[in-house]
Amino acid sequence: MGVSWVAASDQAGRSVAAQIEREFSGVVAWYGQATGAWWAMVRVHRDVRLVEAVDPRELRDAITNARGWPWPR
Repeated sequence: MGVSWVAASDQAGRSVAAQIEREFSGVVAWYGQATGAWWAMVRVHRDVRLVEAVDPRELRDAITNARGWPWPR
């Protein structure tokens, strides 16, 4: 029995999210299968901020600029 494309894409998303978490200490990242967006919880000073992005590159920008990031809407 083969792996479905959903399971394969989920595994790829987990791999990319894990890489982002290694790059940014303390960040929790994931790909939302239902939303089709990339997400991360980022510590901003003494608070936490949820950021959303369309791809992993943009998620890295969102993490770096979390304080002023306009998403999620």
